[in-house]
Amino acid sequence: MRAIANLSPRRLRVAACATLVAFLWGYATPASAYLKFGVSAGGKQVVLKWAQQPVRYFVSAQSSVPGVAVSDFEGAVARAFATWQAVPTASVAYQYGGLTDARPGEDDGSSTLGFESHPEMDRVLASTSFLIDETTGALIESDIFFNSSFSWSVAPNGEPNRYDLESIALHEIGHFNGLGHSALGETQLDEDGGRTVLSSGAVMFPIAFTAGSIAGRTLRADDIAGITDLYPTEAFASFGSLSGRVTKNGTPLFGAHVVAFDPATQKMVAGFTLTDDGQFSIGGLSPGPKVVRVEPLDDADVDSFFDESHPVDVDFRVMFFNRLVVVPRGGDSGQITLTVTPK
Repeated sequence: MRAIANLSPRRLRVAACATLVAFLWGYATPASAYLKFGVSAGGKQVVLKWAQQPVRYFVSAQSSVPGVAVSDFEGAVARAFATWQAVPTASVAYQYGGLTDARPGEDDGSSTLGFESHPEMDRVLASTSFLIDETTGALIESDIFFNSSFSWSVAPNGEPNRYDLESIALHEIGHFNGLGHSALGETQLDEDGGRTVLSSGAVMFPIAFTAGSIAGRTLRADDIAGITDLYPTEAFASFGSLSGRVTKNGTPLFGAHVVAFDPATQKMVAGFTLTDDGQFSIGGLSPGPKVVRVEPLDDADVDSFFDESHPVDVDFRVMFFNRLVVVPRGGDSGQITLTVTPK
């Protein structure tokens, strides 16, 4: 499923989930696989994030569909917000402001979540939008609509043929926080051109699990690294990073997907090469040795991550670095070079 992200003078719309589409603005800044959003304001690039906390949100009083009452909606999104707030290395916090007659997408200065009917968006489960101050880049408002043209569920164990509201809300609130998409996942290309998720290493993977699944209710290591990078606590000081560059035939690669795997914890955090020099930097890593892999971005549409005006090379083989890379406590591994070969 595909959605569109549009940029208007003050409102930056990011559509997400099934397929969940977002773009990275200002990709000269190293970021982890999750991709942070950046906007141009006052002649400079600013990372999109909330400056004031707790972040207050409201629920539209019209948020009910068959099988989901307004109170059910309130509970599901509250659990999703609580999951992000519970990350021990991040300092983001939220406050529920109650029901409102407003609808998602109204430029009223209040962040509103609710159902909206968009049958014309037959591949979009939900969409997150931002209202941004053009001068300072300050985040004023973020709204999320869930497409009532689909069937929804809040059942503890999910329901067949219905999308799990809490799972989709968790992904959308990641965007609400300022996170883009992660490429940690495996998909299967369907006959109609869509993709079915076989496995996912991040809630922020840009394609939703099938209806009935509740697998998206739990944050993964890459999601935690992303929210920690945006809103770090003092505990983040003990984390380290892994940096380097990727080349093919002596030419730097933009958009290559680099994964750091921790043999001790079995966790993965990933990044992209985000400069014309093929540089990458993966933050939020626990200290210790890591297995490093580089692969093409071929398990989701490239335009789920990058603007189509910037070409991304996917014509190369998966490659593992020939040694373990040690991430120091509170420091960086030092530059490594990953050389890939064409397919």
